[in-house]
Amino acid sequence: MEINKKQHWENVFATKKETEVSWYQEKPETSLQFFERNNIPKTAKILEIGGGDSYLIDNLLEQGFESITLLDISENAIERIKKRLGEKAEKVHFVVSDILDFSPSEKFDVIHDRACFHFLTKEEDIQKYAALLSDILETNGLYFVGTFSESGPLKCSGLEITQYSKEKFLKIFGNDFSLLNSFEEAHKTPFETTQNFIFCEFQKKM
Repeated sequence: MEINKKQHWENVFATKKETEVSWYQEKPETSLQFFERNNIPKTAKILEIGGGDSYLIDNLLEQGFESITLLDISENAIERIKKRLGEKAEKVHFVVSDILDFSPSEKFDVIHDRACFHFLTKEEDIQKYAALLSDILETNGLYFVGTFSESGPLKCSGLEITQYSKEKFLKIFGNDFSLLNSFEEAHKTPFETTQNFIFCEFQKKM
């Protein structure tokens, strides 16, 4: 039986505290370094895919970024981050949607996805995601993605995932995007376990 994705994530964010999930990071340094390294302007239109209640948004607001859209399938996740941000939440555009159903009216300069993409396990969904990305990212726009590497876990939050290597990423995104940077990194979870991630930075071709 296929798991209802929305139900699954609503349940996760309704029943677990932020420190009870493996992806918790008080300061998402790897993602923040991507913004720093690429001198991303404060006015850039940023889309955060599947960000849940991650602290990336808090940090970006603190740094003065002005145009942030947070997309997540879970309304509970978005309610949680809104509550945490308080008045600052007014500076963020929130969208409750599965990324595969997203059809924005504008394009983005930067798309960030840490650990959402690897939950797509069907080939047609992976291709749909890649086509959507190419469609909604401005020419020369940047895409930063992090997933479990080929030496990372096979599951996350009870769901199957797809592991990635640099070659696998290039096969999916190489036609429309140039690879700027790729590296692996160990993420320490709140449970003192380690998960191996691969991160890639892509730029949309002309």
